[in-house]
Amino acid sequence: MLLATVAAAEDVPGVVINHIPASSQIYIGSPGIAVLPNGDYIAKHDQFGPRSTEHGHAVTEVFGSSDRGASWSRRAVVQDMYWASVFAHEGALYLMGTSKNHGDVVIRRSTDGGRTWTQARDKLSGVLIDGGEYHCAPVPVVLHKGRLWRAMEDAMGPGGWGRHFNAFMMSAPADADLLNAENWVVSNRIGRDPAWLDNTFGGWLEGNAVVTPDGRIVNILRVDTKPEGGKAAIIQMSEDGKTATFDPQTGFIDFPGGAKKFTIRFDPLSKLYWTLSNPILPRHKDPNPGRVRNALALMCSKDLRNWSIRCILLYHPDVDKHGFQYVDWLFEGDDIIAASRTAYGRGAEAAHNQHDANYLTFHRFENFRKLTMTDSAPGARPGEAAWQSPDANG
Repeated sequence: MLLATVAAAEDVPGVVINHIPASSQIYIGSPGIAVLPNGDYIAKHDQFGPRSTEHGHAVTEVFGSSDRGASWSRRAVVQDMYWASVFAHEGALYLMGTSKNHGDVVIRRSTDGGRTWTQARDKLSGVLIDGGEYHCAPVPVVLHKGRLWRAMEDAMGPGGWGRHFNAFMMSAPADADLLNAENWVVSNRIGRDPAWLDNTFGGWLEGNAVVTPDGRIVNILRVDTKPEGGKAAIIQMSEDGKTATFDPQTGFIDFPGGAKKFTIRFDPLSKLYWTLSNPILPRHKDPNPGRVRNALALMCSKDLRNWSIRCILLYHPDVDKHGFQYVDWLFEGDDIIAASRTAYGRGAEAAHNQHDANYLTFHRFENFRKLTMTDSAPGARPGEAAWQSPDANG
């Protein structure tokens, strides 16, 4: 069964790591999670919203837990860091993302458990790509054949959000100085063709570096398409990381929740790929699928192309002000541990909307390989309200 520790804050699922009231007009974004060699958990988020500094000196907050997620304390406030993945590598902790909303590509390192961080000042100290507008999300940094791989986008195409994203991949030798820009290979960039998906393709973003069953690196991306949503895209990568290619005839797949950010990881024990996504359940069908984030599903696939929902881990019947989104997660034995950008609450404690989250929450989903739909959250079990169309009762 699922483990969902009830937080002190009223009925918020999981363990509350941080809370920023919606009235502040500063919202919680880009959750990330990592585990240090000593067993400590690290979680992070950044700040966005009209009263944040996301377009100037963007802020990322870093938290630690020494009791397997039961309690958390703030370890650092990192300026000029945004949309970052957090990951442990060779005994150190890294944040890799952008310097601000559509800023430079930067990476920072901590050798004291996330309490202090290097400054990204130049091409030798963590500024990996400058002079443009870049975008990403807390997606996996994958070790494969002696290299670390991380998907990115620039935001320098025409047409505004979604349409302006150009997807690319970055990689570096795993034993290199990751703060030195010369050690990183950057692929070509692939932009949007509006004719794809029968002229419904709005753009792609927030890609995952994933190793395929036959040992190749691909980039699997969130896809903006309306009104249905539920698609992802697979970009092929060359072995040296320099060349990205996409075939629109074969590159789009059905992927429940594909209109929102997701993280894919491979489990050697089950030999399955797993993800946590935000599918749209029948009761909540909406012409804007990217904003329906009130259900968090555990999904799996043998081949990265055919995905099935195994369990609805979290659910709330209200779409407008509730969301479990941008979830970053890791395997821990038989469990999944996760950090969620959570919009929740009622009355004065309510979120501004489902997108503008007011909580960073920690979750442990026990025995995830054995979960079935009957283990789903209340309201989302087979036959319950979430699976009924809104007009089922006339």
